[in-house]
Formats: sequence, structure tokens, C-alpha cells
Amino acid sequence: MQRRKFLLISGSLGGFSLAACAHQILQPVTSKNPPESAVKQAQKAKKVKIIVISDLNSQYGSTTYDPEIDRAIPLIINHKPDLVLCGGDMVAGQKSSLTEVAINAMWSAFDHHIAAPLRAAKIPFGFTIGNHDASGALSAGKFIYAKERKLAQDYWQNPQHNTSLNFIDKTGFPFYYTFTQNGIFYLVWDASTHLISRKQLNWAAKNLSSSDAKNAIMRLVIGHLPLYGIAVGRNRPGDYLADAEQLRAFLEAHQVHTYISGHAHAYYPGKRGQLQLLHAGALGSGPRRLLKSEQAPRKTLTIVDINPHQQETVYTTYDMKTQEAIDITSLPPLIMAPNGQVLRRDIPSVN
Repeated sequence: MQRRKFLLISGSLGGFSLAACAHQILQPVTSKNPPESAVKQAQKAKKVKIIVISDLNSQYGSTTYDPEIDRAIPLIINHKPDLVLCGGDMVAGQKSSLTEVAINAMWSAFDHHIAAPLRAAKIPFGFTIGNHDASGALSAGKFIYAKERKLAQDYWQNPQHNTSLNFIDKTGFPFYYTFTQNGIFYLVWDASTHLISRKQLNWAAKNLSSSDAKNAIMRLVIGHLPLYGIAVGRNRPGDYLADAEQLRAFLEAHQVHTYISGHAHAYYPGKRGQLQLLHAGALGSGPRRLLKSEQAPRKTLTIVDINPHQQETVYTTYDMKTQEAIDITSLPPLIMAPNGQVLRRDIPSVN
């Protein structure tokens, strides 16, 4: 475990600095014979910094955000990351009684508190749709929350809401899409329910097999629901992806380095097999405890430093209520999720 000082905000915001606990990852999945172009890119690559936030919303229909949200955005802007990623649940939908006016008001509030300040700072913003943004749940083959999906699509496809992403495939945007930033390939799929459809898997396979993906220095996949149920109240079927082991094998086969997810409302830097699993904690309302953990729930923000040349990532995660860095060794060394064991990422795997 490496310790370093990490300056979050300048003197104009109070001269605030934090001691950070950085968590180094184990070597990821890599191709034995990576494309020459990828090798050349890696040799030239500089370190990349992304900030991961998730589960920002409050109670159903809310157009306000918890103070940790408004505190985090200027910190993010001051730090000037290469990219901000959100694990979903940006607004508080998934309620049939919400009117079109109420849903649009939530997206306007999200824009005011989060998206607009990041746009003004020219910070690229990637995200995955959460169940409270625009759930993909079906009934008799039709979307239960079709209105929410349509209005979410309207918001994100509005040219005024430019994400500054370098899109590769945006035919399914904002529900599923791919982009590259700083030589890294990102695939976002619609994991707003526990089912990843065969159609979407075929789309993902095509994109992860593309020259853009193969020539990238690293491949990351982002979805709202996690593969494994690692948190109290989020360990029931429907709160994690079905067929997790098959999905993990699929991602490993395509040499995906990390799967980043939200929904659990609990931070856990894990791994299973050869796949790294970043469970982003909630920055908004309702943080949860990890399974078999006595620690109180925490609202978190994670800074990911990526060394593309070494194919390594370092996490620095903050409890945004206390503004203190989280020591990885304070987290459970493993979590027995109902659908599989997840190791803390610094724990050696046993073959």
C-alpha cells in the first residue's frame, strides 16, 4: 500500500488537502501478443486520471442533491481529471406516477448541479444509465418505464448537453455506446436491469472485437448493476446481473481490465478471476454496508490513476462526509456474495 499527499482543492476553496491511501492493482488480463499499434501507443502513453462517482440521487422525484454532491463537483473540477465516469442513478425516477414535467425537472436539476459545471470546465463525462434514470425493465415485451427512457434519451441527445466524449459507436446512446479517451477503450452497456440481452451481448462482442478495442491500451466496461451482490440489501436476485459467471468469462475473453458498476451503494475494490471489479459507492442518498462488515455506510468518490504502459490502476477513494481517504485494509478481504466470492483486489488469488 502506497501513501501520498493528494491536493484536492486550491487555496481559493480553503487550502484543503488530504492524506490518501492509494491501492495498487494486480496485473490485469493482457494479450500475449498485443497489436503492434497498441504497444507503440503504450510506449508513448502518459498516465491517465479518471474520477468515478455513482448513485447521486435522492428520494423519488427529487430535484435536490445531498451536500456531498455539491461539495464534490468543485473538487473534481479543481483536480482536472481526463474523464469523469458515473455509475448511474443520476436522477430519482423509476416511478410510474412521475409526470413528464417532473422527470424533465429532475434532469434539469442534474444538469444544474453536475453536468453543466463539468461541461463548463471542459471535462469529458461518461456514464451508464441506472434503474432510477431509465430502467430497461420489461413487461409483455414492452418497457415499463418507456416515458423515463424517452426523456432520458431526449436529455442526453440534446446538442447542448455535449459530453465531450470521443464516440466510436453511439447508435444506442445513451443506453449503450463506446468511446475512447487517452488511448483507453470504454464500453458502456445497459445494465439498468439484471438482464443483459443476447442482442446487447452480440453488440458488445462486436465492439470489443473491433480494431478500436484491440488497438487500445486498455479496455474498461461500465454498467449500473454489478456482477456480484456485495452489499446489504443489494444481495438479492435482481440487484446484481444474472449469469454473472458467464458475463465475467465473456469480459475476460475480450481482455477487459475492469468492470465498473454502481447500484450497490457501497465501495469495494474487488476482483474475481482475471477481472477487476470496481464497485463505486453512492455519493448521493442511501449508502449501504458491505456484507459481513461492521463499518458504517459511507458516501464515496474514487480517483483512478491509470498507468497505461504498465496496465496498472491505483485507486484513491474518499469518504466524502469526513473527507478522509479510505484504507483498503479496512475493507473485508473477501465478500461471499450469493452468486460468487469476490476478493479484495490486493489479496493474492489462490489457484
